[in-house]
Amino acid sequence: MQVTEHRNRRRIALITTAVAALAAGLGVVLPAVAQSAESCEVDYQVKSEWDGGFTADVDVTNLGEDVKGWKLKWSIPAEQDFTHAWNASVKASDGQATAKNVKHNKTIAAGETTRFGFTGTTSDGNTVPTEFTLNGEACTVASDEPSAELTAMETVAAMQPGFNLGNSLDAIPDETSWGNAPIDQELVQEVKNEGFNSLRLPVTWDEHQGEGPDYAIDPAYLDRVEEVVNWALEADLYVMVNTHHDSWIWQADMKTNREEILARNEAVWTAIAERFKDYPPELVFEGINEPQFYDATDEEKYQYLDELNKQVHGVIRASGGGNAERLVVLPTLHTSGDQVPVEELTQTFTDLNDPNVAATIHFYGFWPFAMNLAGSPTFDQVTKDNIHETFDNVHEAFVENDIPVIIGEYSLLGGNVEGKVERGEILKFLEYAGYYAREAGLTTMLWDCVPGYDRPGLQFRDAEYWGMYQAAWTTRSGTAETDQVFIEKSGEITDETVTLELNGLEFEGLRHGDTQLTEGTDYTISGSELTIKASLLTLLLGDREYGKKADLHADFSAGQPWRISLISYDTPTIANATGAADTFAIPTEWKGDTMKTMQAVYTDDGSNAGPIEWTSWKEWGEGFKPDYAANKLDLGSKFFNDVQEDRQVKLTLYYWSGATHTYYVTESGGTVTGTTG
Repeated sequence: MQVTEHRNRRRIALITTAVAALAAGLGVVLPAVAQSAESCEVDYQVKSEWDGGFTADVDVTNLGEDVKGWKLKWSIPAEQDFTHAWNASVKASDGQATAKNVKHNKTIAAGETTRFGFTGTTSDGNTVPTEFTLNGEACTVASDEPSAELTAMETVAAMQPGFNLGNSLDAIPDETSWGNAPIDQELVQEVKNEGFNSLRLPVTWDEHQGEGPDYAIDPAYLDRVEEVVNWALEADLYVMVNTHHDSWIWQADMKTNREEILARNEAVWTAIAERFKDYPPELVFEGINEPQFYDATDEEKYQYLDELNKQVHGVIRASGGGNAERLVVLPTLHTSGDQVPVEELTQTFTDLNDPNVAATIHFYGFWPFAMNLAGSPTFDQVTKDNIHETFDNVHEAFVENDIPVIIGEYSLLGGNVEGKVERGEILKFLEYAGYYAREAGLTTMLWDCVPGYDRPGLQFRDAEYWGMYQAAWTTRSGTAETDQVFIEKSGEITDETVTLELNGLEFEGLRHGDTQLTEGTDYTISGSELTIKASLLTLLLGDREYGKKADLHADFSAGQPWRISLISYDTPTIANATGAADTFAIPTEWKGDTMKTMQAVYTDDGSNAGPIEWTSWKEWGEGFKPDYAANKLDLGSKFFNDVQEDRQVKLTLYYWSGATHTYYVTESGGTVTGTTG
C-alpha cells in the first residue's frame, strides 16, 4: 500500500552546527545573536506520505529559558496546506506555516520537549523544511535517524475523514436485508475517490455465529468480511472492523448471562484476530458498537464495559503477528461524550497502559435540535455549546493525554427526514461541528444520514449538504442567520437585510445562478450586513405567486457558498375542524410559508400537553407534521394518545416567516374538535 511504502522519518542535517565549527576553525568570532540558535531544537518527522498528502510529527525542545506561550514558524511551498492537527493549532498563509500552542502545552520548561503533529496536503511533492523559528528565535534542526511506525495519534489523524458502510454487513439477518445491494469493489473505491481516507465497516456477527461451547464464526462470512477489507486496503483506505448490533442482541445481557456473553465475545474476537493477524496496520479493530446493558445499575454498566473492553484488547494482543501492536479502538458507554462515560474509559486505558489504543464516541448533534423538539428548531448557541462541551470533554480527557479520538458515527440524526430540521440550520450545524472537530483533533466518520449517499449512483444525493460537510475538513464556510427571505405577496417590496456569519472569511460577492450581481445596484454589503435591493427583489419575484421564486448565492473567500432563497408568501390561514383522534388535521392554506415548530399546553392550568410531557414544544413528525400538498397540519394518534380527554389544549403554531397562530383542540370519546378561537 502507498501509505506504508512511505513511512520514512526524515530529519534534516544540522546546518548551523557546521557553520559554527567552520567559523571557529577560521578564527572568526560570530555575533552574539547567533546564540539564539541554541535556544531550541526542532525534530520534524514525516511519518507517512501518499499522493497529495502526508502526516508529520514535530518535536520542539526548549534549550533556553522557560517559554510561556509559543509559536513555531517555517516556510512551506505555496500549494501546501494543513487539514488536521493535534496538540497545536497549525495554519498556512503566504508560504509560511505557523504552529501555535494549545491550552495544555502553553509552557515549555527549559530542557523539555513538546510534540505536535498534523496532516498536510500538497499538490507538488513534499518539501521538508530546513529552518524554524520559535517566537522569532532561530532553532537548530535534528539530524537523521531511523524510521518509525506511526503512533496511535498519527494513525487516527491519517484516517481523517472517514466513511461508514453501514446497513450492509451489520444488517440482520444478512447483508442485503435492509435494502442495500451487496458491497462491491467499485463502491469501496468510490469512497476513496470522494476524498475519504478511512472506511468503518460495521459487522453484526450474531446470525453467523454457532452455538456453544465453541461459538464458531461461519468461515464463509469471515471470507466475505475479509473480501471487503481487502478492497478497502487496495483502495489505500484505512479500514475499521467492529462487532456492531451484537451490542444489543446479546452483549447487553451481561447482568443475567455474563459467562455466556464473555465466552461468545472471546470466540468472535479470537476468530477476527486470527483471520487478520498478518494484515498491515491500516486495518484497525474497534470493540463494541454503542455498548449498553439491560437491567443494570450505572455502576454495573461501567463494570461490564470495562470487562468486555479489556477482554477484546487482551484477545487481540495475545493473537500475535500484527495484532501485537495494531490500533485497538474502545468505546465509552453508549459511545457517549459525556463526562462520566469518558472518565470511566480513561480508567480502562490507564489500566491497559498500551500506547496503541484509541477512544471512540458517536455524535449526532444536540438531541432537541436534531429532533426539532423542546423549542430548538434553529442552530443556536445552546446547540453550539453542546458541540463545545462534547468535543472539549474528549479532547481534554484523551487527546491531551496522547489517546486519539474517533467519532465513529458522525451526522445530524434528524437531518435524514425531509423537513424535520430546516435545511439552512442543518448546513450551519455541519459547518460548525466539522470545524470544531478539526480544532479539537478528532477524526470524524460520516454515517450517511446527512447528506445521504446514493450507492447505486455512486454519488451524494445532495451536493449542497455534501459540499458543506467536505469543506469543513480543511476550512470554514460562510453562513448566515437564515437561508430564507420571506416577502409578503400582499405587501410592498422593500430592501431586505440578511446578517452573514463570515467565520473569519471575506465576502466576495452575490450571484444569481452564474450571473454575478452588482454591488451598489443589486445589493450592498456593510461589515456582515448584506442588503438585497428592492429593485433586484422585484425582478426576481416576478409574478409573486406563492413559493420559492429564486435562489441567490453568497460567495466567500473559502468554503461552501451560502444559498439564500427568496420566498413569496402570505400568512397561512387555518380553519375549524372535527375529526377522529387518530387522523385529525388542522386545515391549512400554507400560502408559501412553512412550519417551524408547535407548542401545546392545557388551557386550564398551562401545563404541558401531548407527547414528550417534559416540554410544551412538540417534536416535528411526532407531535405535528405539515402536509403541504394536502393543505393540512397533521396531529394524529401520536399526539392525542397523550392528551387527556375533555381537557382543552391550546396550540401555538410557529412558521418560518415569523408568523404565528393560536388553535384550540379538545378530544372526547375519540373525536377531536378544533377551533381558531
